[in-house]
Amino acid sequence: MSDSADAVMHESRVFQPPKASEVGGPPWHVASLDEYRKIHERSIADPEGFWGEIAKEFHWFTPFGKVLEWNLPDAKWFVGGTTNLCYNAVDRQVDQGHGGSPAIIWESEPIGEAGPEVLTLTYKDLQEQTSRCANALRAMGVKKGDVVTIYMGMVPELAVACLACVRIGAVHSVIFGGFSSSAIVDRVTDAKSRVIVTCDGSWRRGSIVPLKDNVDAACAQLTDTPDAVQHVLVVRRCGNDITWNSMTDAWWHDAVDAASPACPCEPLDAEHMAFLLYTSGSTGKPKGIVHTTGGYMVFTALTSKYTFNLVPDQGQVYWCTADIGWITGHSYILYGILPNRVPSLMYEGAPNHPEPDRFWDIVDRH
Repeated sequence: MSDSADAVMHESRVFQPPKASEVGGPPWHVASLDEYRKIHERSIADPEGFWGEIAKEFHWFTPFGKVLEWNLPDAKWFVGGTTNLCYNAVDRQVDQGHGGSPAIIWESEPIGEAGPEVLTLTYKDLQEQTSRCANALRAMGVKKGDVVTIYMGMVPELAVACLACVRIGAVHSVIFGGFSSSAIVDRVTDAKSRVIVTCDGSWRRGSIVPLKDNVDAACAQLTDTPDAVQHVLVVRRCGNDITWNSMTDAWWHDAVDAASPACPCEPLDAEHMAFLLYTSGSTGKPKGIVHTTGGYMVFTALTSKYTFNLVPDQGQVYWCTADIGWITGHSYILYGILPNRVPSLMYEGAPNHPEPDRFWDIVDRH
């Protein structure tokens, strides 16, 4: 047997950036491969100068004094600056006159007689909904620095809940909806999280995943312990039967829809923890990976732009097929895409269900 494998897929095409006359949006857009190469070379030769210039194109409540403080093995980016991930992803677009532009296009897995359900959220919609959710979380006692566990299907409320957390400086910990109740217990205990946001169920390959039941099973293991969950916020999605605990449970449509749509974004230190994301635990105890605000915000938005050639107002729609339960979904559905003002497509289920053509049907529709 050969000890090497032959590559069966070869790609030699080169996709040129848009012409200079077509380029809009933030100043870091470029219009030729030579410009890309020069920018890349500068980012290597002068990283502090490069990233400092890019960062200044974002909104800062307090300007940063130093781009990088590097003390091995730790790095601090944009030292002294205060900013907000939600503001730069959502509110900045509204303030610049783009509140009516589509931010998230969502498509359901179930297909009815008229086709799948499709919902478009504008930046103004996101601003109002994240404000309502943030105010509802605050009413549950969530404060800056508190960890909110999110265990949901790929529904618009998942994006809203994440953005609502960073809006007020809470730390979100998203758990992939395919994980079991024991995974919830491990992560809630480690993060000392007292609030869980979930759905009654989620659609996955034509079946309902009983998310609320899994949360209930996790909460039962934590009852009468220092890690007991105090609030469970539930989105009604599938209409499946669930058990209701009047002491802890609240419907999203009651708590969030009734909350005020006004909630200013909290100025946060550039090194403030934006979110926790746990490793899968397949090779040991899950480890919570910390992502801070400023460095993640700037790097993710810029690399999204360059990698996917995102240009606003050109009719583009961008689709990342990952789940937000993974870092790919965090970065390339939400935090890297929204600041670039290109609509981000969210699909509820597995992109190859129903087979054989759902994937390409979605591409064709959008």
